[in-house]
Amino acid sequence: MKIDRVRAQRAFAAYTAHYNAADPKVKLKIDHTYRVAALCARIARSLSLPPEDVDLAWLCGLLHDVGRFEQLRRYNTFIDSQSVSHAALSVQVLFDEGRIRDYVDDPAEDALLCTAVEWHSAFRLPEKLDARTRTFSQLLRDADKIDILRVNVETPLEEIYNVSTVALRQSPVTPAVLDAFYEHHCVLHSLKKYPADNVVGHASLVFELCYPESLRIVDEQGWLWRLLDFKTDNPATAAAFTAVTAEMHRWLGEHGAAGPHGSH
Repeated sequence: MKIDRVRAQRAFAAYTAHYNAADPKVKLKIDHTYRVAALCARIARSLSLPPEDVDLAWLCGLLHDVGRFEQLRRYNTFIDSQSVSHAALSVQVLFDEGRIRDYVDDPAEDALLCTAVEWHSAFRLPEKLDARTRTFSQLLRDADKIDILRVNVETPLEEIYNVSTVALRQSPVTPAVLDAFYEHHCVLHSLKKYPADNVVGHASLVFELCYPESLRIVDEQGWLWRLLDFKTDNPATAAAFTAVTAEMHRWLGEHGAAGPHGSH
C-alpha cells in the first residue's frame, strides 16, 4: 500500500489545528507524535523492511496518539486512569469516526493500523496476533517508549503529573514499583502511588524494548540517564535512584548489543 507522507502529515496538522497549540500540553503531544513517527521509520529500516513498510511504520507513529487531544480537551489530563484510555479514544477518532480516510484512501492496512494504535500503550500485546501485525505493533511500542523518556526530561514532571514541586521532591518510591523494576519489566499503573513511582516506571520501559536498534537509540539519546538523575529531598528516594541507576547500567551493559528480547 502506498502512503503519501505529505498528505498524512497535513491531515494530522489539520486535525490538531482544532486544539490550542499555545497550550504546552497540546504542543507536547504534537511534537511527540512527529518524533515517534520518525523513530518508527528508523527502527523499521533497521529491520530491512521494504520502503512501503517503512512508510506504514511511520504512519503507525503518526496516528498512535490522535486521541490524546480529545482526552485533554474533555478531561484536562493525560492520565488514563483519571479519564479514559487514550488508545481507545484514538481508535474511536480514526476508525469509528472514519478519520483514517483523511490520511490514506486504501483500507488494506486498516486492521493492522487499528490493532497497533489500540494496543500501543497496553501492558502486553495480545497473544494471538499474526507475525506482521505483531512486528508493527512492537515497532510502535518501542518508538513510543523511547520518546516517553525524552518527554519526561524535557517537560517538567509537575506539568505532566499535575503535582507540586514539593510533593515531587518529597515523594517516596513504592516498594512494589521497585520490585517490578528489579524484575526487569514495566510497572503496572495500579502499583504507582507516588509521583516518583512514575519516574521509575518510565525508566523500566527500557526493559520492554524489542529491537536492538531501539536500545541503540536509548543509548545514543541519553534521556534515560537524565531521567534517572532525579532531584529529591527524600534520602530513601535518593538511595533508591542511585541503586536503580546502577542496575540499569548493568542491565544495558548485558543487553545493549543483544538481539530482540522480552515477551510481548
